[in-house]
Amino acid sequence: MKKKSSQEEVVKKIESIAKDDIYEKIKKRKLPELQMPLRALTNVKYDPKDGFFELVGKMKERTLTASTIKTFAQTLRMMAHAKNIVENDDITTKREMYYISKNWAEAMFKEQPESDTVMDDMEAMMMVNREQLGFIPEEKGGEVAGKLIVVDKDTDTGKDLRIDCTKFGSGAYSIPISVEHLKFETDAKFILAIETAGMFQRLLKHNYWKKANCILVSMGGVPTRACRRFVRRLSDERKIPVYVFTDGDMYGYANIYRTLKVGSGNAAHINEYFCVPQAKFLGVTPQDIIDYKLPTHPLKDVDIKRGKDALKNDPFIQHHKEWRNALEQMNKMKVRAEQQALAKWGLNYVIEKYLPDKLKKPNTWLP
Repeated sequence: MKKKSSQEEVVKKIESIAKDDIYEKIKKRKLPELQMPLRALTNVKYDPKDGFFELVGKMKERTLTASTIKTFAQTLRMMAHAKNIVENDDITTKREMYYISKNWAEAMFKEQPESDTVMDDMEAMMMVNREQLGFIPEEKGGEVAGKLIVVDKDTDTGKDLRIDCTKFGSGAYSIPISVEHLKFETDAKFILAIETAGMFQRLLKHNYWKKANCILVSMGGVPTRACRRFVRRLSDERKIPVYVFTDGDMYGYANIYRTLKVGSGNAAHINEYFCVPQAKFLGVTPQDIIDYKLPTHPLKDVDIKRGKDALKNDPFIQHHKEWRNALEQMNKMKVRAEQQALAKWGLNYVIEKYLPDKLKKPNTWLP
């Protein structure tokens, strides 16, 4: 894995872009321009040997013109702010960045999605992740319970701080925004990454991690970068497999699982660090819906569209015949099922029957 840029290198990148692409061109009476990768599935490839979405090279340019002057100014102001917070070893949340722009007169953002887009473009332009630029998300990184000791640092003394994930009672350890400094101690057999907080809480309530000798991770929907990086580092360093347990629907397959395993087109420039190529999909599969006679809901138009888009445009889905077959099977069935549908057979059926069955039958998993 490539070494991540240090704070000094990030500052140098910002200064280089500002000088070479902006200042020097203005001095030569040329239109300044910023170049960045096109962030879309149409600009990525999937090679199972690498295990994640990679850019194929399509670029977009932002040249200073009458129509782009505001976005250009916003980008430069945000770059200046990033340089300042990195130099001062500080942070800014994405929401704070939006409000900071209210001091930028006509260059201020009207809505946060505008700010987020400029931030993502800036991240791609510099080929670093936004956390290295000092920008952090508002959302939590995910929750962890089970056979794991996380070794963190005491912020006051700098000494090691050992956090036992079996000692949170009815709660769980919250993954921090930055996980690069963490160390891990565990003898768990596997990591089980779970889509819904409700299912995570059920498994936690009944100490499933103890019964299965595993580590439970609550993704809470599409996993945050911190969650994905945490799972990746933990799996890599302790050499333990990762199994994923989501709802049986298109969103669980093509958004949640796919993002965890190979990344996204929107963040292809950093997928190398923020994906878990070794992950396997345990369930709920379309075949599980049939085999376990699960209660279902009809597919919505958005589900059908998501499935068709994945089959047509997603390099990961296209590469794996098993996933193509699964999505086509669901389209024919015209139904979806939630994790909680297993409760039809009893509240703890998932612990006593479903998960033990699935773990014994890896041939029923999806790649």
